[in-house]
Amino acid sequence: MRYLRPAALAASSLVLLLAIDGAGVRAEATAPVAAAVPRIRATVLPDRSGPPAPRARDLYSGEAFDACTAPPLDTLRAWRGTSPYGAIGIYTSGAQRGCAQPRLTADWVRQARAMGWRFLPVHVGLQAPCSELKGKPRRIDPALAAQQGRDEAAEAVRGLTAVGLGQGSPVFLDIESYPMRDPACGQAVVDFVLGWTQALHATGYRSGFYSSLDSGVADLAAAARAGSAPLPDTLWYARWDGHADTAGGGALTPDLWVDRRRVHQYQGNVEETYGGATLTVDRNRVDAPLAS
Repeated sequence: MRYLRPAALAASSLVLLLAIDGAGVRAEATAPVAAAVPRIRATVLPDRSGPPAPRARDLYSGEAFDACTAPPLDTLRAWRGTSPYGAIGIYTSGAQRGCAQPRLTADWVRQARAMGWRFLPVHVGLQAPCSELKGKPRRIDPALAAQQGRDEAAEAVRGLTAVGLGQGSPVFLDIESYPMRDPACGQAVVDFVLGWTQALHATGYRSGFYSSLDSGVADLAAAARAGSAPLPDTLWYARWDGHADTAGGGALTPDLWVDRRRVHQYQGNVEETYGGATLTVDRNRVDAPLAS
């Protein structure tokens, strides 16, 4: 597509001075303003089954933390009831996870669940084509984005099954922050997320999406306004503003992902100690269905 940059749009709206008419009065006309090509176009994929209905027992409103590696069970015991947290983000799958997961097994999940913990499963796979992250070099191919999203969803389901999280569970696709210079990059991310969501719905799982409020979430909000589908069921947005709420902001306006479908990562890399056990975590506020 052809993308008109702001300078081109400004030039197209300059007032043109026409020839002076016979009465000596100068006539003016305004040049037609070229319509701006939207950054994100609408993409619609078939979604026959749609998302599984959220179960009342899976709805959670409160604090959650995520840590790079699944913590020791003794730490979870120490934190349960002494910390403000009732849910934990766990990196269940993905070739580009930042940390190894030696403890994350079905037995770990079973024991953590018995303590009362809820879960935000996370999948870290391909990243935006324009991503500048050196530690996550694998990128989405814009020409194959939707299919790659479906492939990643299949991998994510295998990861959920391996740790004992069954159908109806959500899983969050982690797309790290990327520069917003290239609309084609944002479109590839959107198409990838749509394919991801389509495949998860088809296999009975709920789709989640995690990204920065100023990049991936902004592009997904634009896709929602354009009419793209199927969109993720829950949006987990990163804005480290210190506000423990799910009010959104920026492109995430009050009409998008409403009715308890938001998670806000509001602070990162914080060292906390409860019950004598210390972890470095990111802090999140949740108002959404989780895995339990």
